[in-house]
Amino acid sequence: MTRRLALQPPRPRAEPTIALINIVFLMLIFFLIAGSIRPRADADIALITLDGIETALPEDALIMQANGSLRHAGEALTPEAALARFQGMARLRLLPDRAAPASELVSLAQGLRAAGVSELVIVTAQGLP
Repeated sequence: MTRRLALQPPRPRAEPTIALINIVFLMLIFFLIAGSIRPRADADIALITLDGIETALPEDALIMQANGSLRHAGEALTPEAALARFQGMARLRLLPDRAAPASELVSLAQGLRAAGVSELVIVTAQGLP
C-alpha cells in the first residue's frame, strides 16, 4: 500500500492569485496618485483675472441656436443656404448652442465638410480645471 501512494502524482500547488491581485491593486492606486500630482505654481505669482471683460461672438462664425436654426452675420439661414454660402471655404467657425440637437450638429458638420470646407472649427467654452 505504501507503494501505491508513492506512485500517485503530487498535488499541484495552489496559485497565489490573491497576492497577485493585491499587488496589481496597490500598483493601480500608486499610479492614480502619482498621475494626479502636478507641480505647484510659484507662490509669488498673481494670475490675471478676466471678470470685467466683455466678449463678442466672431462676426464670421456660423451660429447654431438651441432650436437648431442657423444664423450668420445676423441673418437667418437654412442648412441648404449655409452649405451653399460656405462651399469651398478654407476655414469656418461653428458656434453651437449647448442645447442644440446633436444629430443636427453632426449632419451640418458632415455637410459642410462635404461641401468643401477645409477646416471646420467647432467653438466651445473651456471649463474650469
